[in-house]
Amino acid sequence: MARIGVLGFLHETNTFAPDVTGLDRFEEADAWPGLTEGEAIFEATRDMNLAVSGFISAMQAAGHEIVPLLWCSANPSGPVADAAFETITARIETHLQGLSLDGLFLDLHGSMVTQSLDDAEGELLRRLRAVTGPELPYVAALDFHAIVTQAMVDRTQAMVAYHSYPHVDMADTGARAARMMQRLLAGEAFFAAWRKLDFLVSMPWQSTLGDEPAGALMAAARALETEDCPEVQFIPGFPLSDTPESGPAVLVYARVPARANHAVQTLVQAIEARRTAFNGRLYAPDEALDALAGRDAGRYILADTQDNPGGGAAGDTTGVLRALLDRKVRQACVAVLCDADFARAAHALGVGASIDLPLGGRGFPGDEPATGPFEILALGDGRLVGTGPFYLGCRMDLGPMVRVRRDGVDILVSSRKQQAADQAMFRHLGADPRDYRMLVLKSSVHFRADFAALADEILMIKAPGANTADLHDLRFKRLRPGVEIR
Repeated sequence: MARIGVLGFLHETNTFAPDVTGLDRFEEADAWPGLTEGEAIFEATRDMNLAVSGFISAMQAAGHEIVPLLWCSANPSGPVADAAFETITARIETHLQGLSLDGLFLDLHGSMVTQSLDDAEGELLRRLRAVTGPELPYVAALDFHAIVTQAMVDRTQAMVAYHSYPHVDMADTGARAARMMQRLLAGEAFFAAWRKLDFLVSMPWQSTLGDEPAGALMAAARALETEDCPEVQFIPGFPLSDTPESGPAVLVYARVPARANHAVQTLVQAIEARRTAFNGRLYAPDEALDALAGRDAGRYILADTQDNPGGGAAGDTTGVLRALLDRKVRQACVAVLCDADFARAAHALGVGASIDLPLGGRGFPGDEPATGPFEILALGDGRLVGTGPFYLGCRMDLGPMVRVRRDGVDILVSSRKQQAADQAMFRHLGADPRDYRMLVLKSSVHFRADFAALADEILMIKAPGANTADLHDLRFKRLRPGVEIR
């Protein structure tokens, strides 16, 4: 039986977002647990679709002892405050001091940027290696949008990234990490080969649902895997990180260098052949409503991708909502708009009352609030359990929530931002997404896991928000030379 340390420190950093992510954002719960230390990690993450949950379950089933250290995440947002990074890293180092371990599992995102560090995970690994030494087996789980660096590869024995977007396989990725850890503990060694690609892919076009292009590339990667080459990975990266290392990567682990290098070359060729396929249409709100005008039946999803909290946006812009109201669209619902002050005031008034306060429109320059009055239809405390494939088992705490209506349009309002990727958010406020003809979801791709089957058509919307979908709208200043913006 081996003794394995477990930790997590996750943040997806949108360097174009205006906010700075402080320690409080890691301490508070949202869709996932707040900062948790020691034995409490077991209960806080149990049965969730998280890599740490899958790793712990698999290793315990194999008879190994788990030593939980610290786990935390913060919703995607602007650069992590240096003070927050230093505080959390110091706590992890303290947990590791003098600890006898046979291996260490790290649940990481892979695209954390701080006020001073482009490669926060690489620096975290450097500091932890100073405590544990270079030989202790490190296996890390990475997000599908990780930005792989040489420092990360050099300071781990293996890294495994999610295969899917929507990320329905996070717990499965933890189980894959457990298999790699057990092989390392058994004395196997793996050669790492990897390649950085010189283009960026916008988030909406990274979806692995369907055949092309990302779904086909994931299938191509799986076809290259063997017992001697257990991990062949295409990791598309997070395009809203303006750093020299940004961009997709291919990462392979094999028992012999030649096998790893061959797999890298083969998969890179397949990706390059599909480079131009990473695209799609973005609609302005009025363009989308024009395209759907006159249709008598069906259910349609407008993905408000640029205000997706899962990409660092505020989750409170009103561009699509105001278009619905201006066009007098009925039987529509906007979810989930974050406005803690509005939700608090609605709770004070109660169900059935009218609330005439501005709603949203404060988190992005140039946006404006939606005006009332709104009818208060339902209230909730924001504590719910995810039931869809992405948020499965996640015990969310979104703060006071309210469902309001104006002129035939319902709006789900939360106090903490979270992308609309689970139908449980609707049910928490007494709503059923099937009752609406038009769903406006503040999400880019994750919503597809639980909502796509409801829709006759999905349109990607370009409305105000910091999760920029057309990368040509951004001014990148720090990319390495030669990187193409797709």
